[in-house]
Amino acid sequence: MNAEASRPLAGFRYPLLAFAVALAVTWLLTPWVRKLAFAKGAVDDPKRDDRRIHKEPLPRWGGIAIYAGLVVALLAVLPFAYPNKPFPPYLIGLLLVSGLLVVIGALDDLFQYSAKIQALLLLLAGIVVQFAFDNVGRIQINTFGVPFSDGAYLDVRVLWLAVPITAIYIFVITKTMDTIDGVDGLAAGIATISASTLCVIAGYGEQPRVALIAAAIAGAAMGFLRHNYNPAKIIMGTGGAYLLGFTLACLSIVGAMKTAAAVALVIPILVFGVPILDAIFVVTRRLLSGSPITQADKRHVHHTLLQQGLSQRQTVWVMYAIAAALCGMLLLVVLRSG
Repeated sequence: MNAEASRPLAGFRYPLLAFAVALAVTWLLTPWVRKLAFAKGAVDDPKRDDRRIHKEPLPRWGGIAIYAGLVVALLAVLPFAYPNKPFPPYLIGLLLVSGLLVVIGALDDLFQYSAKIQALLLLLAGIVVQFAFDNVGRIQINTFGVPFSDGAYLDVRVLWLAVPITAIYIFVITKTMDTIDGVDGLAAGIATISASTLCVIAGYGEQPRVALIAAAIAGAAMGFLRHNYNPAKIIMGTGGAYLLGFTLACLSIVGAMKTAAAVALVIPILVFGVPILDAIFVVTRRLLSGSPITQADKRHVHHTLLQQGLSQRQTVWVMYAIAAALCGMLLLVVLRSG
């Protein structure tokens, strides 16, 4: 073992720097975004329907501050970490498409697009981002690692199905991140835990650039959480939820799912366990009641916990704990699998 590798947090210095920059930028910029949202009328009115938990109108558009924190952190750190090629095509595509989703989400906060239009736009985003790539990386699920009892695994190629499978996967993760954003601090906290987990997996899996990007996402989410934790002063809005879900889904493909091929099938189940389980819980209850699965209601896990008498803070900490436990299990599985 060389001296560099034996140092504490070796390989995580640049990710930690990106985390700190993203956190600071988002933290400092969010109050300005809050004023902008109020000025432009991007406000969530609790009187609009009975699903709203907050009592006073809250500004949306928090995704703008989160995106700014992410971009500034990457612009500040990547050129030092990778002076020859700081921004490979997949990362440029990821930032451009996620930026467009922030804009689309901001417009949705104002004009309330239908569920079909939102689904179409998210699926289109999941398709487009696959075509920005080179030998450094690509955001596409083109193989599945099927594990065997002896520790070996078989790579099953999905061929022409890669594009639709990837687009659907990105859509599911992005949309479920949006649907859990119903309690102060929930989506931002879950995103911080998920991004941190992806950072650790990528770091130990010799994917340092992915670790850096994931750390920047975690920092931006945590910087926003400072203003979004109960009682929230601002909410991230559709754009923020789309941004976090989309970027994390893409990173899990280009990084973690390729780093740990033998356990690739369980990675999304565990790292995104809370939003996925919430979606299954909600869809099942809607189907059993005969309600349309796209109809917004108060059947989410966080609504159920609130109905049981928990406060908003208690509710988010219960769900943080579940997310942390699932991600902890994933880290153990990945590290044991090598």
